[in-house]
Amino acid sequence: MTTIKDIARISGYSIGTVSRVINHHPDVSLEARQKIEEIIKAENFQPNSNAKLLKTQMNSAIAIIIRGYQNIFLEGILELVQNLLRQAQQEATVVFVDENANEVEIAQQLVRIQKPKAFIFLGGNLNAFEHGFAGIDVPSVLLTNTAKALGYAQLSSFSTDDEEASACAIRYLYNCGHRHIGIIGGSPDDLGSQVGYRRLAGCRQAFQEFDLKFDETAQYEACRFSMQAGYDATKRLFQKAPKTTAIFALSDMIAFGVIRAINDLGKSCPKDVSVIGYDGIAQGQFSTPRLSTIRQDTELMARKGVEDILLRLQYTRDAIHETMPCELVEGESVAIVNSGD
Repeated sequence: MTTIKDIARISGYSIGTVSRVINHHPDVSLEARQKIEEIIKAENFQPNSNAKLLKTQMNSAIAIIIRGYQNIFLEGILELVQNLLRQAQQEATVVFVDENANEVEIAQQLVRIQKPKAFIFLGGNLNAFEHGFAGIDVPSVLLTNTAKALGYAQLSSFSTDDEEASACAIRYLYNCGHRHIGIIGGSPDDLGSQVGYRRLAGCRQAFQEFDLKFDETAQYEACRFSMQAGYDATKRLFQKAPKTTAIFALSDMIAFGVIRAINDLGKSCPKDVSVIGYDGIAQGQFSTPRLSTIRQDTELMARKGVEDILLRLQYTRDAIHETMPCELVEGESVAIVNSGD
């Protein structure tokens, strides 16, 4: 039987885009909508017969809100969370929102209209939570970002120490002899979502440890967490810093775009430019070259989050906040160079 994942694979669009077409959301390009609808017809795809029922009887379901339509890393966590909820015989529905959308406002709308019994947020802008989450009184979990400082009794969080993990990536490049290191991804003012902000803060920390100059204007390029954004940012970076020998991409998806741009600029990875990513998605182990990266423990993160939600649905317990482990995975995309270069 054809599934929504099959439609996404055949069409070349993300699961989120296919989901929006199926649910008649307006924020899809005409080209994407036509192609996906043609494939749905050709494959005789039938959406889950319970989908409409879930929309009207949401009070029996857990709502999962995922940030970003093309975030393969978060989609991987989503699959883990859905499997765990299925094993616990819990109904769940998924809502995709844009990377720059306010997911808390979406949650507030669901509370008013569909009354979910709990929320699981995959990715999150802490500004949105700080200014709007107080009115949500059902058990909730934020994965990949920490909500500890917000102090909401109903909002737990499970995340990686992004600052320390990013510092680890820079230390690795430094120990491989690189002194001209570029950073791509996120935003230096991204204090709200915090992920990009903390990762960049970790980079600054590592540069300071080695007393290594970091000219942020020349060595850093902000961008969204996508391959295309990483590709474009890499070209901008080399216009400013042509001597760059290594790039730390603040996500693996960005890293894939970085490597493609390096090749299109007439260089090669890792011979001319080394690249290290962040997240540890499975695709990185099948790329050419195999990607070096900081791998987050998504299985543990998903399990902790689901266990916390299920427990708080049964018992009264305040939210908890835990840091998940991560590891540096050495692939083939980082070369050792003469530190005098």
